[in-house]
Amino acid sequence: MIKIKHIDITTENIEFLAIPVCENKSIHADQEINELVKKAKAIKGFEGKTGESIIFHNPEGVSASKVLFIGIGKSDALKEETFRCMAGKAVKTAISQKAENIAISSPGATKVKIKADKLASALCEGSILANHIYDAYKSEKKTIALKNIDIITETGSVAKLSGLEEKAEIICASTILAREWVSMPSNHKRPEEFATMLAKTATENGLEVTILDEEEMKSLGFGALLAVGQGSTSKPRLVIMEYKPEGKIKKKIAFVGKGVTFDTGGINLKPTGSLEDMKMDMAGGAAVAATLIAVSKLKPATHTIGAIPIVENMPSGDSYRPGDIFKSLNGKTIEITNTDAEGRLILIDTLTYIAKNYKPDMMIDLATLTGACMVALGEKIAGVFSNDDEFGKRVAESGNAVHERCWLMPMPEDYKEMLKSDFADMTNSANARWGGALTAALFLSDFVEKTKWAHIDIAGPAYSKKPSDYCGAGGTGFGVRLLCNLIDDI
Repeated sequence: MIKIKHIDITTENIEFLAIPVCENKSIHADQEINELVKKAKAIKGFEGKTGESIIFHNPEGVSASKVLFIGIGKSDALKEETFRCMAGKAVKTAISQKAENIAISSPGATKVKIKADKLASALCEGSILANHIYDAYKSEKKTIALKNIDIITETGSVAKLSGLEEKAEIICASTILAREWVSMPSNHKRPEEFATMLAKTATENGLEVTILDEEEMKSLGFGALLAVGQGSTSKPRLVIMEYKPEGKIKKKIAFVGKGVTFDTGGINLKPTGSLEDMKMDMAGGAAVAATLIAVSKLKPATHTIGAIPIVENMPSGDSYRPGDIFKSLNGKTIEITNTDAEGRLILIDTLTYIAKNYKPDMMIDLATLTGACMVALGEKIAGVFSNDDEFGKRVAESGNAVHERCWLMPMPEDYKEMLKSDFADMTNSANARWGGALTAALFLSDFVEKTKWAHIDIAGPAYSKKPSDYCGAGGTGFGVRLLCNLIDDI
């Protein structure tokens, strides 16, 4: 449980107190906090630089068993992300110290030149996200999460910040839900099972849910999606979740998330080294489903649709092959030149279906789509592509605002030449090595009708092999906070 409150640190018993320390100036309004900071800085080796920390045990002048000081660097470099990371470090340290409760001192908003609500939200987010321990498959539960987190603020700010912690808790809980779905092993989330799992969670949260099975999709003409799934004994599903607000509807937005529960590459089999983490190839679907769960609780005035096509890309005697041609839902024929370019195939039928049947004002797909995007932007930044420059900018800015970093990428029409086929309307992968993330996005763009659309390639940031300040190794839940922030902004 997290709470924004004022605490008199001289009288109220605190198990574990965390204080951010700036390298070059005082950032706290509380005199007692500043006195503690002076004592900490008097210790050789602690100056408040980023990466530095020190713990006092039962210090004088404060009713706290342990006080953790965390260096955050120079004042002119402080951002919201600085405080997310600081709060995450504080929570992880408290957990390692076997604490049950933590209080984190917030600096004065005017002293760090960050709006009070943004500062409080960042501290809440970093704390909640760091307090997640994924040990579902561990026999021994050695690490225990904190029971209570308090964000200490000035007396006059408590009322103004009321409700921020509740919103942060909803969004972060959904982010954590997405993380756990992504980190779950593929043998526990095969398509039928994963579809049931998503539908159950959505229904429990008051969302309308529709599941299309293999036979229904076949009768509707989902030729591209079904091609990918035909090699697996676990059959494809399309899960559609819907939130309809009461009263006047501001906008209608649709999210589509790639849900490949395991991607072998099919006949174009991935090599060892590229297979081991392919349980994460449904991260886009997890983010979309988790966002809809958050929306059901936040209750915006935005009609929100989430669609998750779910398949397993497996090699077998029934697998689709290079050279095969399939007709997509919108009628275009596609020659398969690479069975490992499968995500775009399940997305195009879903994008077509949602655009035609739900007619959203705008549509966004999230997918761990291309290694090429990782080559371009690394492991921590997503690529955004759009058929509308202004909309693409808004999507990227929405991610950057919550430090789910994005970069707007080009959509050069002449690159479509690389998708030409001698035998069908187009190929599913480019006939040239370069620009793979761009040609994948251009491929998708032919199936969104006239809908304002953006594609977010999350191949890099969806999964991490190393823990960060407020995320453990595994699924990151990337996209949930971005989409929730975008809904607020449209």
